[in-house]
Amino acid sequence: MRVFGVLRRGALGLWTGILVSSCSVGPNYQRPTAPVSLTYKEQQDWKLAVPNDTIDRGAWWSIYRDPLLDQLERQVNVSNQNIKQVEAAVRQARAQAREQQSSYFPSLSVTSQAERQGTSNNAIPVYSVTGTATWEPDFWGKIRRNVESSAAGAQATAAQLAGARLSAQATVATDYFELRFSDSLKDLFTQTVKSDERALTIAQNQYNAGIVARSDVINAQAQLLTAQAQLVNSGLQRAQLEHAIAVLTGRPPNDVSIPVGRLPDRIPIVPTSLPSALLERRPDIAQAERQMQEQSALIGVQIATYFPTINLSAVAGYTGNVAASLFSPANAVWSLVANGTQTILSGGQRRASVEAARASYDASVANYREVVLAAFQNVEDELAALRILEQQIAVETAAIAASQHALDITLNEYQAGTVAYTAVITAQLTLLGNQETALQVQQDRLVASVALVQALGGGWDASQLPSIHDLQRVPIPIPD
Repeated sequence: MRVFGVLRRGALGLWTGILVSSCSVGPNYQRPTAPVSLTYKEQQDWKLAVPNDTIDRGAWWSIYRDPLLDQLERQVNVSNQNIKQVEAAVRQARAQAREQQSSYFPSLSVTSQAERQGTSNNAIPVYSVTGTATWEPDFWGKIRRNVESSAAGAQATAAQLAGARLSAQATVATDYFELRFSDSLKDLFTQTVKSDERALTIAQNQYNAGIVARSDVINAQAQLLTAQAQLVNSGLQRAQLEHAIAVLTGRPPNDVSIPVGRLPDRIPIVPTSLPSALLERRPDIAQAERQMQEQSALIGVQIATYFPTINLSAVAGYTGNVAASLFSPANAVWSLVANGTQTILSGGQRRASVEAARASYDASVANYREVVLAAFQNVEDELAALRILEQQIAVETAAIAASQHALDITLNEYQAGTVAYTAVITAQLTLLGNQETALQVQQDRLVASVALVQALGGGWDASQLPSIHDLQRVPIPIPD
């Protein structure tokens, strides 16, 4: 057995020496530059107030101060099936990185054999136990570049998971506020139905008194029926949104019932940061950046094919015709073999492979810069939305007050017989339109605030990715 011990210690010593002295061909990764502004355009003329709320890492929705929303969001992290799918992809990417690291080490195998040899008149048993070690030293860094690529790919998949989680969380929040919009819209239509019922009563009394024609009553009835139809229809979108939220939280629709509520009046101030910080806070940017290193390392893998492949193999064991004394020094056998293979002519295959790897890297750089530009566009869009919608809601509030006052005056004038009922209908429709618009603007403001949080990364940053050094670190060899 001493032969196996010598073989093992010699192989590990040789492996350590070669790993230290060898080099890695191909480019060393440097993150390319990306177009980054010093300030956000939409904040130059409109300064956000200092937020009173803070975004807890991993719980950005806490700024809305809604316990039910908080409960739903936390179920997304646990039960959303899309997130579970990406989590499995992360585990797969980590396993693939470890699979690449296994190439650092020799492959060891043991073979035992018993046979009988001889002629028809004389046969003897032959027993053997041999251990075989094969190894391709990483002289040119091909294995290290493969490990680097796999480690960067594992980081990219982890960033993809963070992006999928943030997207699901943002979708739940958006659906939740749209559901609250449906609740508020239903409340508005309920009030409108009551108002139209009062207008119908006035028209009926005027007709009974012989002051107005029958057409006024019919018009009032039509207006009431229209409002009642809108009230019924408002429940459709709510039901669909409730079902969507159930699926996002990983449950069947019949298991989720969200109590009726109102659209929040308060719009939280989302804390922003310098544009340069966006490069570290967006999961999709981190994913694109990690994909660049993944592709950069593959250039080195292809360049390494220009150099010879060195293979070492060793065999040690025992062979003899007496099983009882098989493991004796006299029966020991061993061999060491080193061979090198150099491709002389490949018809341009290696050059084409390197060019293809460089092209893939260039494509990943372009994708990275496009993702960065899209990220800044997302932030600017939502800042603009919040700025403009804030101005619009102020105007809509004034319009509602004016419309309500106009309707009150028009009803009084109709009762006095100075205006036709069509004037009442016009005033009613104007008020209802302004009230619907105000609710829509309030919903848009909440959705824009959610989109801004998502555009800013939702409190996530690249430091939460698994360490590239840990993913590339040479592991302790262990048996399968």
